[in-house]
Parts: sequence; structure tokens; C-alpha cells
Amino acid sequence: MAIIWGLQGLALAAVIIGLRIDNPWLFLTFLAAGVAVVVGARWYGARTGHDATVRVAFADHPWATKAGMIAALLAFPAIFSLGFHNPHWIYVGTLAGIYVCLALGLNIVVGLAGLLDLGYVAFYAIGAYSSALISVKFPEYWWALWAWIPCSVALAGGMGMLLGAPTLRLRGDYLAIVTLGFGEIVRIVLNNWDSLTNGPKGLIVPPPRIFDYSLNQGVPALNQALGFNAWGKEVNYYLITVAYAILIAVVARRLDNSRTGRAWRAIREDELAAQAMGIDTTRTKLLAFGIGASFAGVAGLLFAHMQGFIDPMSFIFMESAIILCMVVLGGMGSIPGVILGAIILAVLPEKLRTFSDYRMLVFGIALVAMMVLRPEGLLPPARALEAKAAKARS
Repeated sequence: MAIIWGLQGLALAAVIIGLRIDNPWLFLTFLAAGVAVVVGARWYGARTGHDATVRVAFADHPWATKAGMIAALLAFPAIFSLGFHNPHWIYVGTLAGIYVCLALGLNIVVGLAGLLDLGYVAFYAIGAYSSALISVKFPEYWWALWAWIPCSVALAGGMGMLLGAPTLRLRGDYLAIVTLGFGEIVRIVLNNWDSLTNGPKGLIVPPPRIFDYSLNQGVPALNQALGFNAWGKEVNYYLITVAYAILIAVVARRLDNSRTGRAWRAIREDELAAQAMGIDTTRTKLLAFGIGASFAGVAGLLFAHMQGFIDPMSFIFMESAIILCMVVLGGMGSIPGVILGAIILAVLPEKLRTFSDYRMLVFGIALVAMMVLRPEGLLPPARALEAKAAKARS
């Protein structure tokens, strides 16, 4: 367990040091050095056998691994709030958690079932607007939003199955075009339905409440006692988002290891063979669309209330493209990889705002390099590595 917690502590320390570096060139140097250290350690571990020792340690103590990760997630806001008095990175961490929820949902559709969905942002928008409208229409009932959470999940999931039903006979580029069109239809409807969504002017979303306590308050008594904003609204939203992200990750893991997850992978590899083996491909693909969309609905609900304002421009096609890049970068079908990809692509743009004019160029070059050098992603699933090794041996 000492190995596990030591490595997790080093990772947390590296993240904190990196976020504290304000000079972008110094940050890039630190990032390059960190990547070099990781690659070098993996190479040295593979040659000496230490790499296998670390893998065995993590495999033999799964609860220690999970406890260390949860401790690191809880320590993150405490360090930046109490230690550095800087809630900005807590807000960025919350945004990263929302992207984790989105990426895990899209990973079911694209990574497991192999269905290219370019309109995934539509379900994100449905979750955000449905919860925002409940808060706006019924501000006097604090419980309305909390009661709406399962309804928002069901609504987004139902819309996902509604999209999947007429597109089941399509594959590849044709499916991508149809889903892209669906995403644009949802955005245009939100932009033009002034009587309900307030059109391009957007909606101001009231903060969630529990009885008379607003999540935007933080903990006033603690802040007054310490003399600074130690526990603001950023910490509240961070903790709620982390809780939802962990719940979604657990559900995604259970689905991945279930009979349904194996059916999704069979369809991804060869749909005709899967159908010949008795898999109900229609039902299974509809299930992938519905579950993936429901995860996006949860993320939309969190985003609307964290931001306090939403408009249709928050749900453009580029959001779908970025979420897809998170899945591809981390490793399609790999839950840890998708989480890592979502965190990287949520945090790096904030650190590299100085290079905003060239950010998309660098982003594109990095993705092309990834596809050439490591097409399976940063943390691919174990079965992908085994298939690659078997192919190399043959």
C-alpha cells in the first residue's frame, strides 16, 4: 500500500505544482519534464521488472487505490482554498468533473458500442435546459430541482433512444452525419423557442437550495471565523460534481464488465457476427444511446447550476468534438483513460490561455501525433494491449 499511496501523493503534488506555475513557458517545460519522467520510469520499470511489481500492487490492493484517489480528490479543494486562497482552480476542477461525466457517457456509445455520435452535445443541452427551466418556473419549491434529477436523466436517456431508433440501420459516416444534424436541430430549437428558453438571450439559473440554504453561500460561519473565503460556492459544486462523477464511473465500470458491455464490444468488432451469436443488436444499441445520453443529462444539470447562466452557444458542435477527443485521447473503451483524457483537455486550455490564438493548431497537431505514435490512447484497455501484443508476436 505504501507504493500505491506514494505514487498517488507524487501525482497530486505534481498537479498542484503545475497549477501553481503562472509562466506558460515554465509550465510547458515542467509538463515536458513530467512526461519525460513518466516515460523514462515506464521504460526503466519494463526493463527491470519494477513495472510488473507496481501493477501487482495496484491489482492486489484495489481498496487502497480507491481510498487514495478519494483522499486526493478531497484534498484538492482544501489545498487551493485553505492553503492558496485561490478558488479558480476549484472551479476548473468542477468543470473537469463535468467533462468526465460527459466523456464516460460518450465512451459507452463510441468506445464500447462503436457508434460514432457527433451530436452528443444535444443531450448535454437537454439536461441543462430542463433542470434550469424547473428552477426558473418553480423557484419557491426548493425540492423541485432535486426531485427533477432522475427525471432529467430519464428525459435525456429517452431522447437518446429516440435518436437511436431511426438510425440503427446506419453505420460509420452516415450515422455521424445524422447525429450531427440532431445536435444542430436541438441547438436551433433552443435558440428560436423564445417563449420557453428565452432564445439567444439565455436563462439566468437560480442557485440550488436545501431548505433555506443556498449552495452559492458556501459556509459563512467558517469563512467569518477564518477571516477569508475558505469554503465558497466553488467547494460545494466541486464536491457535488465529484460525487456524481464517481457514481457515473462506478456505473460505467459495472456496465463494462457486464453481459451488456460484452455485447457492446461484440457489436463494435463485428455486428453481423454478434447478431449471428444471438445478440439483440437493436435493443443493445438503443441501450447504448440511452445510457450514454443519460450521463450527458446529469452533466448538463451540473453545468447549468454551476454556471448560473446558460444559452444555446454553450452547446455548439465544437463541444461534441472536444468530448470525442477526450475519449480518443484517453483510450476508447478505457474508463481510466477517458477520465484522464477529460481532465487533461479541461485543464490544459486554462493553463495555456497565453497561446489561445494557436491553441487549436497545437491541439490538432497533438491529436495527429497521438494517432501516429499511440493510436490506442494514453491509457488503453488491457484487452487492446493484449491484442496488440498478440498481433506483434504473429
